[in-house]
Amino acid sequence: MLAETSHHYCLDLLKDPVTIPCGHSYCMNCVKIYWDEEDQKETHSCPQCRQTFTPRPALVRNTVIADLVEETKKTGLQAAKADLCHAEHEDVSCDFCTETKLKAVKSCLQCLVSYCEQHLQPHYESSAFKKHKLVDPSQKLQEIMCPRHNEVMKIFCRTDQQCICYLCSMDEHKGHDTVSTAAEMSEKQTELKEREMDIERKIKEKEKSLKVLQQEISELRRRKAELEQLSHTEDPTQFLHNYTLLSCLSEAPDSASINIHPESYTEHVAAAVSETREKLQDNVEWTITAVEETQGDVLNCQRQSPRPELNS
Repeated sequence: MLAETSHHYCLDLLKDPVTIPCGHSYCMNCVKIYWDEEDQKETHSCPQCRQTFTPRPALVRNTVIADLVEETKKTGLQAAKADLCHAEHEDVSCDFCTETKLKAVKSCLQCLVSYCEQHLQPHYESSAFKKHKLVDPSQKLQEIMCPRHNEVMKIFCRTDQQCICYLCSMDEHKGHDTVSTAAEMSEKQTELKEREMDIERKIKEKEKSLKVLQQEISELRRRKAELEQLSHTEDPTQFLHNYTLLSCLSEAPDSASINIHPESYTEHVAAAVSETREKLQDNVEWTITAVEETQGDVLNCQRQSPRPELNS
């Protein structure tokens, strides 16, 4: 179905649908208007696939399609579809839609135009567009145009590290080291992949080191808790027994080789452990002295006490 110009399709349901010899269907009135403009050329073409016909084909209403259109009107499916396809503010809109702008589904790098589903069909059906490059809809198509020559920039100048058009390569960039943008992109993608792999390797190394640091912190906290528990032990015998066991434990692991740990925190923990151990040593010495003094007092008392007389 065509709009009221020779370059656009109308957005309405087919009215009095007709099928031309190539198989495409249009509104009868739309294709008449289109072919009326072509009468001076003596040949008439399909607006989509561009196949030409001589003489002008007779238009006969396609009753099968007409019935389908009527059924669609009844169910309201077309209205629902239109609501879903309307271009929102942030969407890329179809450049070919004249009245109600529909959401574009592809942008053509050759045409520098964005197309909705309907207006994109010639790119799929006609061999004239088979070499056109279709990409996801983009509002920045003009960024690939040379601002000086208004040509698509398909060449990359390695000398100046910028994209240029073919006219630039023959003018101010003449003699520079140039390649196609596709070739440069391929090389940069390889470099990008290598950088991604290198970053991934570094992440795994850091995660491994961090895991070791976390294990050491957990071990330091466990030992600190044991020392604190021992410092609150009141029974001398139990204290000395547990202290001997703790003294046999190996020293805290050396964390100097790990370069990603918070040093101030680790030093704080080590200082706390050292201070606690010094306090425990003082406590042990005091306990031993107290025990020795207590034993001395007991011996002195035994010596000074008169021996009990035995009954004769």
